[in-house]
Amino acid sequence: MPKRSKLAALFWSSLGGLISLGFGLGVTNVVEDLFARNVWLGWFGAGLAALFVLTLLVILIRELSALRRLSKIDGLRARAEDALVQDDRHLARSVVSDLEALYASNARTARGRANLARERQSIIDGSDLIQLAERELMTGLDLEARRLVANASKRVSVVTAIAPRAIIDIAMVAATSIALIRKIADLYGGRPGTLGFFRLLRHVLTHLAVTGGMAAGEGFIDQIVGHGVAAKLSARLGEGIINGILTARIGLATIAVCRPLPFAARPAPTLREVAGGLFDKNKD
Repeated sequence: MPKRSKLAALFWSSLGGLISLGFGLGVTNVVEDLFARNVWLGWFGAGLAALFVLTLLVILIRELSALRRLSKIDGLRARAEDALVQDDRHLARSVVSDLEALYASNARTARGRANLARERQSIIDGSDLIQLAERELMTGLDLEARRLVANASKRVSVVTAIAPRAIIDIAMVAATSIALIRKIADLYGGRPGTLGFFRLLRHVLTHLAVTGGMAAGEGFIDQIVGHGVAAKLSARLGEGIINGILTARIGLATIAVCRPLPFAARPAPTLREVAGGLFDKNKD
């Protein structure tokens, strides 16, 4: 870990500890004051404090469980990539077993899991087994993820094209992107909590930065609709389309970081596939 990261972790840990101690002392003083005033008030305050601590523990357990699920998906994807590169049969079987466990209660993958269980024993190569699992388990989820991204980008494009204020554009893009990230994460089995969502958001933004993510402008639109069409768009319609494209980019990045398998047997979704519908009316 870099020295700066260690210092930052030490700073936030010590600050969190001080805040926790201060809060604990404050609650203790309140309960003691209540006991000094009236025994029943004291017990009532102690009960509320105990209920708060119990609720906090439940929340922490849920958050840690959500973080563990996200880490498991990241680990699955990394191991699947290794199995593909090394053509490791044993590693591939381990990945497929964990993948089946991840989706054991997912009705969308029921048929795929049945097909995979029937055919996996006849597969010798590790890379072939990973690709079989991808075709059987990811196909339906990928189609639904594409639909979610396409619908979100269209909704953002329409609303921001007619919105009178820029603040509405920003709020719409932010709210839709947050909801889209959560839906895609849930779809692929991540189900992030609050802490998990912020971790996932960081991964999505990192992926966007690595892939040149949020570049936008007339040249960017031209890549999607062809040269000359962008010039015919009105200013507000153009802004709406750009916002829709940015939402689609966020959706594609979310798919990339939430999907438990890399794209090998199936093609990765493209911006043209999920955002091409934004221009249908303009082409007509």
